Amino acid sequence: MSASATALIADDEPLLRERLRAHLARLWPELEIVAEARNGREAIEFFETHLPRIAFLDVHMPGLNGIDAARAIARRAEIVFVTAHEHYAVQAFEHGAIDYVVKPFEEARLADSVARLKSRLEAPEPLAPGFEAVLDRLAGELKTRAGAGGDARKYLQWIRASVAQSVRLIPVEQIAFLRSDEKYTLVVWEGGEALIRTPIRELADELDPDTFAQIHRSVIVNLRQVAQVDRGFNDTAEVRLKNRREVLPVSRSFLHVFRQM
Repeated sequence: MSASATALIADDEPLLRERLRAHLARLWPELEIVAEARNGREAIEFFETHLPRIAFLDVHMPGLNGIDAARAIARRAEIVFVTAHEHYAVQAFEHGAIDYVVKPFEEARLADSVARLKSRLEAPEPLAPGFEAVLDRLAGELKTRAGAGGDARKYLQWIRASVAQSVRLIPVEQIAFLRSDEKYTLVVWEGGEALIRTPIRELADELDPDTFAQIHRSVIVNLRQVAQVDRGFNDTAEVRLKNRREVLPVSRSFLHVFRQM
């Protein structure tokens, strides 16, 4: 079984992705790295495309982090968290729900992880009952550290858009949703609509994840504007907004956003 093992690596630091790939090549030559992602959003997209059996996810990534990605893909792959913060990793590992490796990588520790992964791929086991609880705990710690300034970052406050003959600064709190439109992104806010050239992928990483959530590869919604979520067939859903007629699609990969609400 291990000869057919495939993996995804997600880390926003290219050098660390390269080092992890190099370590894995020595320890597990048969393992095929099918994709490398720079953030949680890409990790989810690449997972849906390649369906790897293992996902190495950095806990701290811009936009959707490793915990967000784990919620979306965990029950379809073995999860290994990659982190520079030992206390996150110890909690996850002690509960037996997730494996972990700590940066900078120690080959002996990574070898232990590889051995466990090989064993689990040959004799798959159901995920530990505490898996979701561990993710909730880790997410809470991330939020606490950010609130204390430990991992604080500034998110986008305004979006600059051309409206008629003028340039408009749109406060992000007024935005209802954003939707990709080929080469452009449609911004829909309280005052109207506008097209901007910034790709929705970039916007997903710059908007506060406590307020905005990507719900489809082409749609980001302001969670404060959501009136209700209607479940559909094949693990899809639709979002209805407050005081608006638009109905927005939710793809299977992003349903986890509303399971947490």
